[in-house]
Amino acid sequence: MEAKVTEAEAGHPTPKSAQTRQRILDAAAEVLSRKGYAGTRLTDVAAVAGVQAPAIYYYFSSRDELVEEVMWVGAHLVRTHVAEVLEALPPESSHMDRLMVAVDAHLRFELQLSDYATASIRNAGHVPEQLRVRPAAEEALYSRLWRDLFAAAQQAGEIRADLDINVFRLLLLGAMNWVVEWWNPRTRSLDELVATAQAMVRHGAAAE
Repeated sequence: MEAKVTEAEAGHPTPKSAQTRQRILDAAAEVLSRKGYAGTRLTDVAAVAGVQAPAIYYYFSSRDELVEEVMWVGAHLVRTHVAEVLEALPPESSHMDRLMVAVDAHLRFELQLSDYATASIRNAGHVPEQLRVRPAAEEALYSRLWRDLFAAAQQAGEIRADLDINVFRLLLLGAMNWVVEWWNPRTRSLDELVATAQAMVRHGAAAE
């Protein structure tokens, strides 16, 4: 008797299987953002997703494949979110205003809107090297977005000509990414955090 191949197995997932896969991914992002790579167990992911743990292997061949997908999605989402927010700005926006908006969009997405972004940022230095290749490519694109923002601002005379914008950019992104490790909304609001990060850029980089 010939075995039947499901739509999902043929590379054409049914709506139901696509929804289940998405639930598993969402659950993995939540667990990974809270427990980290070492503490993430498929049983925990399954419990959050509302599926049996063995069912995860229908969609992902291993825990590491699932983790890699979460890491890539996190890096991709934060990049596309910030890019879309910038694209929505009026054409007459100053370069410094664009930097302020990018800082706001990054921090709010990272801390408030996406478990994927938090999971990707928090675990970037903890997953095995082979799981970093695809997410790292997305991160490089995102770093280039920020490089272009700073370069345009400096060329327009809105940022000091003597500032090493590559070093400043890396310091800023590192500081904003590290926020996931220490920010507590009970001790300081997200608005206060965003305003402080914006002030770092405005007062630390702006031309007089």
